[in-house]
Amino acid sequence: MDGKGRWIDNRMIERLWRSLKYECVYLRAFETGQQAKRDIGEWITYYNTERPHSTHGILTPGEAYDMKTQPEKLAA
Repeated sequence: MDGKGRWIDNRMIERLWRSLKYECVYLRAFETGQQAKRDIGEWITYYNTERPHSTHGILTPGEAYDMKTQPEKLAA
């Protein structure tokens, strides 16, 4: 299984969905869609800015993204 559509391509998003379900959705009984939208949005903000990830060397995704070097723009 090499190339487009292989299992390894989805591993990061699958981990995100698993974490979202077990750390947020399954722990709350949302009364309304608006409440679900708000709470899930807050959790995603927490996930990206406060929750450390071992794949990033115990950095948050936001810190890991900020540490990446931005490619230099080429002159046209």
